[in-house]
Amino acid sequence: MAKFVLSCCSSSDLSLDYMEKRNVRCIYFHIEIDGVDYPDDMGKTVPHKELFKRMAEGAMTKTSQVTLAEYFEYFKDLLSKGNDVLHVTLSSGLSGTYNSAVMAANEVQEMFPSRKIYVVDSLGASTGYGHLIDKLCDLRDEDMNLEDAYKWIEEHKLNMHHWFFSTDLTYFIRGGRVSKTAGTIGNILNICPLLNVDNEGHLIPRENIRTKKKVIQRIVEKMEAHAEGGLDYSGKVFLSHSDCYEDARAVADLIEEKFTKMDGKVNIYPIGGTIGSHTGPGTVAIFFWGDKRED
Repeated sequence: MAKFVLSCCSSSDLSLDYMEKRNVRCIYFHIEIDGVDYPDDMGKTVPHKELFKRMAEGAMTKTSQVTLAEYFEYFKDLLSKGNDVLHVTLSSGLSGTYNSAVMAANEVQEMFPSRKIYVVDSLGASTGYGHLIDKLCDLRDEDMNLEDAYKWIEEHKLNMHHWFFSTDLTYFIRGGRVSKTAGTIGNILNICPLLNVDNEGHLIPRENIRTKKKVIQRIVEKMEAHAEGGLDYSGKVFLSHSDCYEDARAVADLIEEKFTKMDGKVNIYPIGGTIGSHTGPGTVAIFFWGDKRED
């Protein structure tokens, strides 16, 4: 029996199959499509391809985080069954969900003083956040206890690198990350912004690169520069994409060609409803262990 329950939210962009196989509990964010609310249940209710198809056709999307009341009931159920819990949230730099989770955990802890619950701010998103969960699964399955797993992830979470690019600026314009004028010109000139997640968990534009071919090369160069061991990197690589599998495959092929000592093949996942509602289709992201993020 596991020494503690490992938990996350659906914005980790892992699959329901993964959650079941690795014994991870999950609570769902919410997505709104043209005024109709749906659970972000990892593509079960609204398949990923359907979401991005509707967005491409002009559907308006919104997202909402897990509420304090939802977290309270979720944690109450886990602790009432005699479990200790390690819950990891989406970055506080992107959402208020961490604060809600902490408040709910504190309330539930008072109800069950003999149980323990720790909440971790991942300072990450999508399968970069999911990559942290994967590592915690390994540590838990190696019989690491709750306190040591909590300390380990707090000490190492900023070693998880997140690099993204987008081939369509439409949703960056809509979200206010680029101006309408700059975005329109960028789309005309085939500009693909390269972004990463900084040490405070914010998504930061780093470079504007012209053409998809060049940005694919550049994102892999970033991995060369920051991965633990450089080209001798021996860890796992996670990759997520929003309905652009061919672009994702091109990035994965280049990574697998250059990093011959990595642990297995690149793990490719679709970007889920919460993150995808903000990126839109055309985004590719890679995640790997590396030097500590400092800006």
